[in-house]
Amino acid sequence: MRFTSSYKGVSSLGRPMVCACALAVTTVLAGCGSGDVELNGKIFDAMGVSAATQKKGGDPQLAARNGLVMPPSTGSLPEPGSGRAPEAEADIAFINDPDRKKSIDRSELARRQAEYCKVHYEQAKLRGDQAADGAVGPAGPCRASILSSMKKFNDEEGQQDEDN
Repeated sequence: MRFTSSYKGVSSLGRPMVCACALAVTTVLAGCGSGDVELNGKIFDAMGVSAATQKKGGDPQLAARNGLVMPPSTGSLPEPGSGRAPEAEADIAFINDPDRKKSIDRSELARRQAEYCKVHYEQAKLRGDQAADGAVGPAGPCRASILSSMKKFNDEEGQQDEDN
């Protein structure tokens, strides 16, 4: 018994040749008209790829530059080492240190929150007041939740990282 292909009349070499010819014709036709594609629209103008912006060219118009500025004479400069001591400058930086101020503000806020919650939440809960759950201090609610616990945990880790 002899096996034959489903394409009658096409030899085994003819089938690849037909596919190759079809591929070649498709490639040739796809290459035609590459200059016919135009990108029109405001978005293409803004990107600079439209035909309208491609035609604009030439040198950009620049404003006139100022003249060169000469440095001051070195005769008016003080002698090296005659200025203030670095220790004095460190003291001034310590007084106006924003990081130190932030940590003081944070500790003051925590102290006020603890004081408020002790009076309005803890003592009220001991008295049996059910409305104490709604007590909100300067730094947020007094009632502990999983979110406030995670925030406290993350703040403690961040402070340890800053200290190291």
